[in-house]
Amino acid sequence: MNHAPATPADPPSPVPMSVQGWRWAPAWVLTFVALWPAPGYAEAVMVLGAFAAIILLLARFRGGAKLLSGPAWALTSALFVAYWAPQVISAVDAMDPARALRESVADLRYLPFLWLVAAAVANAEARRITFRGLAILVAVWTVDALAQVVFGTSPLFWGLDQLKQMISGRGMCTPEEIAALDRLSGFLGPCNLKLGMVLASLSPFALFAAAKRLDVLGWMLAAAAMGIVILLAGARAAWLTYALVLVFSGWRLLGWKKLLGVLGMGMLVLALLSVSSIQVRERVARTAHALAADESGVDSALSGRAQIWSAAGCMIVQHPVNGVGARGFRQAYPECDAGNGDSPPAWGGGPALHAHQIVLEVLSETGVIGLLLWLAGAALAWRAWRYATPVAKERARPAMLALAVTVFPLNTHLAFYSTFWGGLTLMLAALYAGSLLSRDDDTLART
Repeated sequence: MNHAPATPADPPSPVPMSVQGWRWAPAWVLTFVALWPAPGYAEAVMVLGAFAAIILLLARFRGGAKLLSGPAWALTSALFVAYWAPQVISAVDAMDPARALRESVADLRYLPFLWLVAAAVANAEARRITFRGLAILVAVWTVDALAQVVFGTSPLFWGLDQLKQMISGRGMCTPEEIAALDRLSGFLGPCNLKLGMVLASLSPFALFAAAKRLDVLGWMLAAAAMGIVILLAGARAAWLTYALVLVFSGWRLLGWKKLLGVLGMGMLVLALLSVSSIQVRERVARTAHALAADESGVDSALSGRAQIWSAAGCMIVQHPVNGVGARGFRQAYPECDAGNGDSPPAWGGGPALHAHQIVLEVLSETGVIGLLLWLAGAALAWRAWRYATPVAKERARPAMLALAVTVFPLNTHLAFYSTFWGGLTLMLAALYAGSLLSRDDDTLART
């Protein structure tokens, strides 16, 4: 019986050098996140990543499809435009046109960086490294914060502070900032009190990783450890963000009955901490002021945000089309301050820096045009999720949940047009787009 000679297997096609370079994308993204305590260095890593992405993207049409899928290219770019275009439009007649224009030009660096972030989760191996690395970072920050509870100092921040003193002769924070510390600060230190917000936003990566390794026990241990830290970090917006994370990550794993038990335990822990921790007790008492019938009680409960939101409403009425300009809230605030400077605001002295609420920030700084562009970006992100396969949704679930709770509109927020929080939010958007529309689907379609 004759047999046809075996056809030799086709040699694997060489991987373009530009594609090989993107294998460093997970390490670049994780380095950027790990350097958040040193904002200058983190910014430098982001800018270098953006330049590297531009260089690698010179081969976009010779190997771009091997970096990101076509839909991932499109969604990542569209989400960037929904964030960036309102800045450009608002600069036309901004309160400070020069600054608004500078901000919009500088923020162009985000686009290639977002492509780099999306490439860091564009296939199974890269996604495993990136998501696991984020989970490890969150776990390390949590343990470090718990050590601060016990010893009074964050070991990570202490090490960074000592290194900074050796290099420059001065510490990371001023003595006044250290003396005024009234909450758990963790690895970010007393001069950057965003620990609760950062942990709450990134907690899905740790919770999903813990559940994958130890199932229900892992999820519960991780949820308890991060919950204690987030409560002691003091930001009530982070409390709500983390509660949303627990609900939407826990109900699929535990079911509603067990999840209600977990949330009940969380309320018990909050009650115990309100007795044992002065900071937590003050924030619980301040929240209770919202039950007061008068306006001052509500403003006290919101730490002066009612006054800020009133000023934001004034800006929206005066500049409805394209706002006062991105990051122009500070300049516009004195004219819209309902208190007229008669009494010091709840946050101390000086004008409010931003609206502390995403919808009001977008409307006041970029107007109705800006809000429509943001809503268009949200609609595109939702449409991609709606039409994605179950497998795609499962692999993107941590990034989706992290992004959704970060921009949840019924909460208070940090400034989305600031370097730190804007960079974090855009990073989550790119992680979402890159993982949901990854090249894994292209591979499956060819097999």
